[in-house]
Amino acid sequence: MTAGERTTTSGLAAPPTGPATGAPVVDVHGLVKSFDGRVVLDNVDVRVWPGKILSIIGQSGGGKTTLMRCINLLERPDRGRIEIAGETVFSGTRVVCRDLARLRQSVGMVFQRFHLFPHLTAVENVMLAQLKARRAGEEAALENAVRLLRRVHLAHRGLAFPEQMSGGEQQRVAIARALALQPKVLLFDEPTSALDPESTREVLRVMRELADDGMTMVIVTHEVPFARRISDWVVFVDGGVIVEQGPPADVLDHPAEARTRAFLTAFDEPAAT
Repeated sequence: MTAGERTTTSGLAAPPTGPATGAPVVDVHGLVKSFDGRVVLDNVDVRVWPGKILSIIGQSGGGKTTLMRCINLLERPDRGRIEIAGETVFSGTRVVCRDLARLRQSVGMVFQRFHLFPHLTAVENVMLAQLKARRAGEEAALENAVRLLRRVHLAHRGLAFPEQMSGGEQQRVAIARALALQPKVLLFDEPTSALDPESTREVLRVMRELADDGMTMVIVTHEVPFARRISDWVVFVDGGVIVEQGPPADVLDHPAEARTRAFLTAFDEPAAT
């Protein structure tokens, strides 16, 4: 398969755009995960290439978030293989990563519900990850935290506590905190689903800027228009399998599979009143 082609199975995707350069940052092969006997991921293959943006879309309960959580081993797969930046972290049925803390520095995660420490200010929340995980000195951690808050347009909110910030501001602090660990890839789990429209625009602006800076990202999102604009590659997951994947212009505008078309049609329908 050449770059730019799409797949309609769980087969490995080609590089999203242009020729492959080096190894994929994330390489997932044959991933299976069940909960209480119910298969949530069924032989899923995904690759994410350096500097590319992969968006995962699909119905609630289809396996999107479970796939995301398996990538950094917050959920342990039943079987399969996961490689991060060329290093195997899960193989067969075993975790083979010797240092999960280091793995989670390489694979930053931004959650749906922020998970900021309420008793710490914005700058202290961003400093803490550096002090604990990277063993940075306090002066260096403070300098970097201020720089990162400026990057997410929150330099003026460094001394605010989470309860004093909007949802969008809290999510941007969470993004700065994840960036503080200098990850090789950032995972976003529905980063705007708990936000109002204005806050959503603020967060999507920051994510767009990260994409422009070349950050490798995997985004579970219900924001189909945003996925269309930002993504190099879109994966539609349904019933634990990858139904269709390819460039956003193909998957979102000209889907090949009936299940993809049904999902996008339902997404576009106005809510009942």
